[in-house]
This record gives sequence, structure tokens and C-alpha cells, in this order.
Amino acid sequence: MKTNLSESEKAPLQSIEEWEDDLLVRYPEPKEKQAKAKEDYRNYHDSERVNTVREFYKLNHTYQTFDFVVDKEKEFLKFEKKEMPFWDAVDYLNTLVDDSDPDTNLDQLQHLLQTSEAIRADGHPDWFVLTGFIHDLGKVLCLFGEPQWAVVGDTFPVGCKHSDRIVYPEFFELNPDAKDERYNTKYGVYTHGCGLDQVKMSWGHDEYLYQMFKDYLPEPALYMIRYHSFYAQHRENAYDHLLNSHDREMFKWVDKFNPYDLYSKVPVPPDAKALKPYYEDLVAKYLPSIIRF
Repeated sequence: MKTNLSESEKAPLQSIEEWEDDLLVRYPEPKEKQAKAKEDYRNYHDSERVNTVREFYKLNHTYQTFDFVVDKEKEFLKFEKKEMPFWDAVDYLNTLVDDSDPDTNLDQLQHLLQTSEAIRADGHPDWFVLTGFIHDLGKVLCLFGEPQWAVVGDTFPVGCKHSDRIVYPEFFELNPDAKDERYNTKYGVYTHGCGLDQVKMSWGHDEYLYQMFKDYLPEPALYMIRYHSFYAQHRENAYDHLLNSHDREMFKWVDKFNPYDLYSKVPVPPDAKALKPYYEDLVAKYLPSIIRF
């Protein structure tokens, strides 16, 4: 595994939200009819953006190996990096301001509130609302010096053959696991229908946050957090052979969550001050007061 990365390899995107912007190009229509027209959201068809995102995925697909994931789990899942009250953690995440988003100059808190408020407006359970509010909290990994390709990006199983339905699959030719007989077959280190709880996913903010809060939230919420970037499965069904019947049932919740994450941004900022008492009570109901990172 390469350890000395250049600045462009650490941060090939202008911001960590640029990957999410690209999702709207690749998946322009949610599974349920969206309220706004496609053209009312973001449009990133210029060649510069395409090249930037391709470079991001070249790095992601090259370095996200089975051993890399194991190493990152050992490093970060001890949760010894930082400890702070929940709302201090939100302020910490807010230092990641997106300077490249043409639709909004909202900070991370306001983006999270837009997602969660859209969920609340549709009458979903309070734990679903909370999931929308915290789903990007794992991006604090960037503030610990992690390269962007190890924080965001479409996720995929490691330890088995890479599907050609993953975005930019050609770059997996650069991944050492593609030439490793332990990992380059359809099942690799797994078995048919073993269940996703037995499968290691590429490392990023999804898995990190899942591991952080897995003892506090209902199982559907945990599936939303852990697999909301697993587009190769919930949009392409590329890894059905690893899922069990329980996974398929839980993925109905992942499907419910996805449109709120992608299509909730609007130019009017939410009133964070007015909303905070509701979210303070909601966070206190489900999560510990001190968060360990």
C-alpha cells in the first residue's frame, strides 16, 4: 500500500461533496418521482468535472484493497482519535464547507438539516429523521488527514471480484487484489448468500459511522448509514449473490433513504436555531452525549 501521497492524490476533488454532485449526473432520477425537474438541480457535464471525478475514482479503485480496509479498521475503529460532545462534533464537521457546490453555499449542518427535515415532512419515524441528520457525520475522517478517496465515493465489497457495474470499473485493473487469486473470483473470501454482515466494504464515512453508532440505532437506520453509498447493489443489483434474505428486506430502507440524500437540497437555508431544540431532544433520545471518534 502506497503511504506517501501527493496533495492531488489526497484531495483530487475540490471538496468532498463533489462526489455527491456527480451522483446526480449518474443517477438523475430517484426511484420515486422527484418534486423538482432534473434541470433544477445541479448540472455537471463539463469535461473538467468529468476528468476530476474520474481521477478520484482512479485513486479509489487503485488503493481500496482488502488489506487497506483491514488496516483502516484497526486504525479508526478503536475510536481513540478524538472525544467530544455531539454538538461540538457537528461544529467540527462544519469546518468542511463545500466551496464547489453551485446550488447552495450551505454548510454541513444545513445540508444535514435539509435531508432530515425532508424526511420529517414525509412523516417517517423519528429514528429515520435522525438518520438523515447524522448520515454524513463520518466525513470527519477528512479532518483526521484521510484522503478523500478513503472517505467518500461509491462503496463496494473488497475480498472478491470487482463488478463491472461499479462506476469506472476499468480502474480496478490497477488494484493489486484484481491479480490476487484469493480475491479476484466471483465469491473471493465469501460464500453464496453469506450476508453483508460477513462482507468487508471499501473504507469510508459510511462504514465508520455505522461502527460508531451500531449499538444505538434501529437496524433499518444502520443499513441506511452503512450502505447508502453502495450503488452497485441498491441501483445495479450487482452483488445479489452475497446478500441473504434479511439483507434484501433491509435494503428497502436504503432505497427509501437515497432520494432524500440526493434530492433534498434547496436554496432556502433551514432555520437551524429554531430547529435545534427538536434535534437536541432527538439526539438525546438515541445517542450518547459524548461521541468518540
